[in-house]
Amino acid sequence: MEALYLLVPLSVATVFGALWVYFRASDDGQFDDLVGPALRVLQDDDTTHNPS
Repeated sequence: MEALYLLVPLSVATVFGALWVYFRASDDGQFDDLVGPALRVLQDDDTTHNPS
């Protein structure tokens, strides 16, 4: 029973911490373009770049 006095506040704090991280990432634009990077991987680019 005494463990619940520690575990319940820790679990509530963990949930609020995870929500804070999620909304912080959302505000910073982390989830703005989820399709673009996946499509860029599939684009075939056979050009060679000569750095000379």
